[in-house]
Amino acid sequence: MRVFAGFLTVICFMALFFTSLFFTTEEVAKVQGFQDELEDTVNTDQLNLNKTSLLLDKDGNVFSEVNRPFRLYAEDEKIPPFVKEILVASEDQHFYEHVGFDAGAILRAVVKNLVFTHIQQGGSTITQQLARNLYLGQEKTYNRKLTELFYAHEIERSMSKDEILELYLNVIYFSNGVYGIETASQYYFQKSVSELNKAEMAFLASIPNNPGKYDPVDHFDQTKIRQERLLDILVDGKKLSKEDSDKLKDVPIKLNIRKKIDRFPDYAFYVEEELRELISLHEGYKTKIEKASSPQEKEQIIQKLNQRVESVIASGVRIQTALDPALQKKSVNALNNGLNLDKLQGASVTIDNETRRIAALTGGKEYQKYNFNHAFQAYRQPGSSIKPLLVYAPYLEKSGASINEKVSADNYCIGEYCPINYGGVQAGTVTLTQSLAQSYNTSALRLMEKVGVKEAFNKLSAFSFERLSGKDRTYAAAIGGFTNGLSPLEMTDAYTSFIDGSYTRSHAIVNVTDGNGKLLYKWKNEPKQVWSKDTTKKMRQMLAGAAVNGTGKAAYVSKPYVGIKTGTTNNYHDYWVLGLTSDYTTGVWVGHDIPQNMSRIEQLRPSHKIWQNIMK
Repeated sequence: MRVFAGFLTVICFMALFFTSLFFTTEEVAKVQGFQDELEDTVNTDQLNLNKTSLLLDKDGNVFSEVNRPFRLYAEDEKIPPFVKEILVASEDQHFYEHVGFDAGAILRAVVKNLVFTHIQQGGSTITQQLARNLYLGQEKTYNRKLTELFYAHEIERSMSKDEILELYLNVIYFSNGVYGIETASQYYFQKSVSELNKAEMAFLASIPNNPGKYDPVDHFDQTKIRQERLLDILVDGKKLSKEDSDKLKDVPIKLNIRKKIDRFPDYAFYVEEELRELISLHEGYKTKIEKASSPQEKEQIIQKLNQRVESVIASGVRIQTALDPALQKKSVNALNNGLNLDKLQGASVTIDNETRRIAALTGGKEYQKYNFNHAFQAYRQPGSSIKPLLVYAPYLEKSGASINEKVSADNYCIGEYCPINYGGVQAGTVTLTQSLAQSYNTSALRLMEKVGVKEAFNKLSAFSFERLSGKDRTYAAAIGGFTNGLSPLEMTDAYTSFIDGSYTRSHAIVNVTDGNGKLLYKWKNEPKQVWSKDTTKKMRQMLAGAAVNGTGKAAYVSKPYVGIKTGTTNNYHDYWVLGLTSDYTTGVWVGHDIPQNMSRIEQLRPSHKIWQNIMK
């Protein structure tokens, strides 16, 4: 019955699909200027071939090169016919026959997607892939797939098959930030595609199908297996003899990777993301995105922003950063050595107290560039590390209380919310300093009640927490209960307010200049006073107490000043250490990508040790 229903649905879908394709003028109107835009894109790529952007550390030394996409354009006549044959045979066997889409392939894809209840494959032709790479992104939705067909149809209408294949071979991704067949040839073999032997051509042609899996640098054997499979496909299609195929399989493949400066990938990736934000702010994209009247308009603006960022990078800019190479090395070593258990992850951020700039940032254990960066992309529950920002400082600000004021740390409920202290301890009456140092939940709840949820969150709104929600405004937040969580970068950034009571959002980028030294972009953040001098002084004293005699003791370092606050979330899913010395403010988070109980390693204090090794 399910199979019958599935095929009936397919028939109905296809009828609607092709009716929409040929009669919906709204989508057709969107691509009327496609040819001009397409030519502009190609010309832009060619004009920026040799311009690589540079990332500079605090001393002006290059630590990373950026050129995304790294693309050397190859004209049709310079692309060997064998390359075209093998790509067509493996990616789109009916390329020279269809009109931009393959109805049979679409039908098979729809059947499979119905079986799996979500999009597994899309039956994409080379033309559709070209449309997706140039204009539409990689989103897997039926609406996007339908729009993709209109673009594919316009490409087929405007260009010859040879032109389409030429452009496709120049935009497809070959892993390691490499786009286009000529670029891939230069990157992996340091010679032009026209100089490759057929075995090398087939090897390169293996990559685009799954650039992660067939990355020749990290998965050479998988790429070789794929190469031999492609040669078999040519034999099956009578494009190559079995004898020639066997000879090509025996030809040794020796990579000769083009080397570039690419140090400190954690920090470099964050700088590239911050550059995007800086451009968005300076050129008005941020405001336009916020004011977009529909998701479609917002997506269009984002696409334009992405194009603008790529244009800036391709222009060969110099990005001056605050990176301290020695501190970055120390941070990376501390994190990797501290995460010595299988699948344990973490991140750290260190901000210079004087400049309020990010001096070092680690994104994860043995971090590889462009992987998920836990420092700014991981949003986790902060546990008790939020208490200084949301409870104690607001309470001192409102009441002017002494740090020796007494508060009960016995069990306490507000309505049905009844948190308990670690280990179920009822500590009786304690001072504010003791309450913070021992991180008692019940006393924090009492103080939050005195401040008021609204007023406490008004203080928190001074900081750059991106994913705060109205749902967070509950008493549970007093001990770290948030809807979406906070990132290590956001938490460390907020803790800089305990340097002198002022807050300026921390950044990695100092400025961006063009190749001639002309200033293009610079952050213009003005400092704002968050805490009074009296509150700041008291908070520093209390944090210092927590570092010496409290939960931060295992992270203590001998410095003129050191203040620390820790955090542990429910079921031991997250460990936090946030604090500052006389020179730096540093935050460390330790956990798992898929949260799991870490109680068995609690006594090892991994987050404490990482923080200590960075700051000593």
